[in-house]
Amino acid sequence: MTDADFNFLRLLLHLRSGLALSLEKRYLAESRLGILCRRRGIEGIELLVQRLRQGGEAALENAVVEAMTTNETLFFRDQSPFELFRNVILPEKLASNAASRSLRIWCAAVSTGQEAYSLAMVLDEMAARLSGWKVQIIGTDISTEVLERARTGIYNQFEIQRGLPIQMLLRHFQQNGDKWQVSERLRAMVELKQHNLLEPSSHLGQFDVIFCRNVLIYFDVPTKAKVLAGLAPRLAPEGAVVLGAAETVIGISTAIVPDKQHRGLYRDHRSSHAQAANMSLPVTPLLAQAGSRSRA
Repeated sequence: MTDADFNFLRLLLHLRSGLALSLEKRYLAESRLGILCRRRGIEGIELLVQRLRQGGEAALENAVVEAMTTNETLFFRDQSPFELFRNVILPEKLASNAASRSLRIWCAAVSTGQEAYSLAMVLDEMAARLSGWKVQIIGTDISTEVLERARTGIYNQFEIQRGLPIQMLLRHFQQNGDKWQVSERLRAMVELKQHNLLEPSSHLGQFDVIFCRNVLIYFDVPTKAKVLAGLAPRLAPEGAVVLGAAETVIGISTAIVPDKQHRGLYRDHRSSHAQAANMSLPVTPLLAQAGSRSRA
């Protein structure tokens, strides 16, 4: 791949997905796009770029973006965000939304669905307290390919072993040959939609909780600011945003600010939580009885 072709691909990916592809990732582009070319019968990356330059092939552009998007995920990834969800965020929402008895959660960049189904498992464990509530989990991703996988809820043994306690596997999954499928009950709790975080999201409505974890790390600062500016209007009053452990809004956005007591938790700057410290709530290990420890 020539320097000119690589720079064209970098620009295309940045404009279409916000992905900031560094010069050091040239080998990765050659590897992934080489596979894409073989799948589509295109004789080399040079011809692929030539077709992209000519324009008019939206499906091919989408395929390139999907090929270059990182879709690494696992069940209960990092564990602490799910403890935060169960022990801090949910008690807040049970109190503040008692009148409407509704709860909307957005999993941005949901990939193959493990995060959304992990949240569904947490909510299912609290079914008695949520009886009579309308609970929605909306998962979005730029890639239609990973969304199709997420909709099936089917995972291989390697994916199942990454972070999922055996008790939850037996309760929420059915074995299907050498693979496992999420129960129909949990799949019904999750609605999956294609969405690019760089595009307007008003059609998605407002959410009480937004999980947007391990997404910003792939963007440059202006793109991070644009994504965060898009999340803030989607927050319902007193809503909560959960970012990844390596992500922050500091120096990037003032629309969403860090919670004063809980690392990884962010609030709309207008929220009372952002203006005064919360009463401390004890955080107990989410999966203590299962003896689980997720791997990053």
